Amino acid sequence: MAKITASVFTSHVPAIGAALDLGKTQEDYWKPLFAGYDFSKQWMKDNKPDVIFLVYNDHATAFSLEMIPTFAIGTAAQFQPADEGWGPRPVPVVQGHPDLAAHIAQSVIQQDFDLTIVNKMDVDHGLTVPLSLMCGQQDPKTGAWPCPVIPFAVNVVQYPVPSGRRCYNLGQAIRKAVESYDEDLNVHIWGTGGMSHQLQGPRAGLINKEFDNAFLDKLIHDPEAAASIPHIDYVREAGSEGIELVMWLIARGAMSDVARGATADVAGGKSPKLAHRFYHVPASNTAVGHLILENT
Repeated sequence: MAKITASVFTSHVPAIGAALDLGKTQEDYWKPLFAGYDFSKQWMKDNKPDVIFLVYNDHATAFSLEMIPTFAIGTAAQFQPADEGWGPRPVPVVQGHPDLAAHIAQSVIQQDFDLTIVNKMDVDHGLTVPLSLMCGQQDPKTGAWPCPVIPFAVNVVQYPVPSGRRCYNLGQAIRKAVESYDEDLNVHIWGTGGMSHQLQGPRAGLINKEFDNAFLDKLIHDPEAAASIPHIDYVREAGSEGIELVMWLIARGAMSDVARGATADVAGGKSPKLAHRFYHVPASNTAVGHLILENT
């Protein structure tokens, strides 16, 4: 059967993609941030998955305010990098895994989670920046990402947005779906977005290191507590865009120490191994967090 062997958590700041694409990674401002992913790029080479299930949010490229799915799974064979107003990023086309994506959609919907099935969509920096950080820059004409990617878009832009608990439980359903796929595949699940940041209003530029690091602690050691954080705490403590962190809970809920079921209790089995932890401020006007957890 297929199995989720690791989860990756990372911010997907658009300015990081611009720094990569413009060759600024060794500039004094950016160098400390990119150094935090040196381990991760080697880890990806040493732990290459067959498929990445990548949770992110669309930034008004595939979906506009005219249509906003809460959870949308990409089932296409390919996904083009989106033009976000200044042209698409110079990165390879993302290859999908239609068979596994369709199987996950079938299984998760049968577990009473409503998904929007998307057979064609472009993917923006929310998906391509994490790939660049973890896999390094790839030539858009001759290069390729190391494996197929299943995009999973979550609405964290227009309220109402899903709760952390809903996302955590969804992660369990995704794990069950992956494990019921009858092909021997090594699957990674990635949760992206965040950490603390606010892009508008009197608190624009807000960064809360204490909240961010406490969230990372909970994600590693007490995911049940992380899943119980109410929306108002994200907004109050991490800024209006800090709500993106609920997407990390999908990836955490898919790890094997979390029991399936309505209560989402931690199972008492082996906790995941923390392979890497990194935190940096600022990147543009955002805090950057990063974890790699391995199932044991």
